Amino acid sequence: MKRSEINKALLEMEAMVRACRFALPPFCHFTPDAWESKGHDYDEIRENMLGWDITDYGLGEFDKIGLSLITIRNGNTKNKEKYPKSYAEKLLYLKEGQYSPMHFHWSKMEDIINRGGGNVLIRVYNALPNEELDKEKEVHVHVDGHTLIVPAGTQVRLCPGESITIDPYLYHDFEVEQGTGPVLLGEVSQCNDDNTDNRFYPSVGRFPSIEEDEPPYRLLCFEYPPADSGSRME
Repeated sequence: MKRSEINKALLEMEAMVRACRFALPPFCHFTPDAWESKGHDYDEIRENMLGWDITDYGLGEFDKIGLSLITIRNGNTKNKEKYPKSYAEKLLYLKEGQYSPMHFHWSKMEDIINRGGGNVLIRVYNALPNEELDKEKEVHVHVDGHTLIVPAGTQVRLCPGESITIDPYLYHDFEVEQGTGPVLLGEVSQCNDDNTDNRFYPSVGRFPSIEEDEPPYRLLCFEYPPADSGSRME
């Protein structure tokens, strides 16, 4: 992705977050220059990949296949002693005409919540033992405490305020219902590891390569500079 595309996506998501009256934690507002002075007291943000996350899944068509996210809190499955949180929380922003590809998580259970805006459609399939899509077996889903049994490939509609539970090995994708407008989603889950716990179908990338055509507005969660050993605790 071009840095200009990423900057535009960041500004669009910020506007949606404000419109939905969701207050972000302070680190989401740090500028790239501010990050240069942040010491080891901010290592939880660096090491658990908190913050902004814009992805085109390596396909170069962000407005068609892409997603904007913020990881607000997260534990660390590889360093539980230092970061014992067993949970994570994200915000996700999806525009009309944009698609987040089919995938499941081997470990993570999550609730996806429509926090505001339009309606989101989440297509669901079970996974076969070989991790292919099960296009025949019906799917058991839980929507706000209501258990539903739906045919494979059903798109579950979530209107604002509604949520769905996504179990491990449950394939799912996202798109906005046409004509309803962009959507701000919440995700409440077990610890998140986007480096190792996403099984895409078909296989795609997770983080973008970046072409620097203008200065960054915000740093993404994998771009933070190392802590300055001379920085003081704030």
